[in-house]
Amino acid sequence: MMLRDARRDDFAAILALNDESVQFTSAMSAECLDALHRAAAYHKVVEIDGEVVAFLLAFREGAPYDSPNYLWFAERYPQFLYIDRIVVAPAHRGARVGIALYDDIITFAAASGVPWLTCEFDVEPPNPASMKFHERMGFAEVGTQWLAGGKKRVSLQARAIAR
Repeated sequence: MMLRDARRDDFAAILALNDESVQFTSAMSAECLDALHRAAAYHKVVEIDGEVVAFLLAFREGAPYDSPNYLWFAERYPQFLYIDRIVVAPAHRGARVGIALYDDIITFAAASGVPWLTCEFDVEPPNPASMKFHERMGFAEVGTQWLAGGKKRVSLQARAIAR
């Protein structure tokens, strides 16, 4: 397993992974991915046997990003690193790929002097695997909000980063 910075030649694989999990993330075009990649503070992939099997995309405060969840944190936290999306290919779930990405972003956040690592996951409709994963990784709920015209509710999560 190799964890490395995402490159533009990874975009096709990243878009395919995102499409596989679009019920938990949001749709993303190539143009959108390019803009997110340029604005991201952290964008890494996991490669196994030459294949991109996971990615994580995160933003610092002040990024040109209008996601309602990112904006929720921006209104409440002067400094933070927001995990916008993490996707692991179904065949590699449960193989510590997500843990490797989270361990790496926690190290990155600490080295960057960021006091809070933030994210969200769906609670309506429920995503129990994500809830358990984030709980194990030391996150706690700091709020909730309804999205998509009241069709989706997310749990807004934060984890303090030791300095």
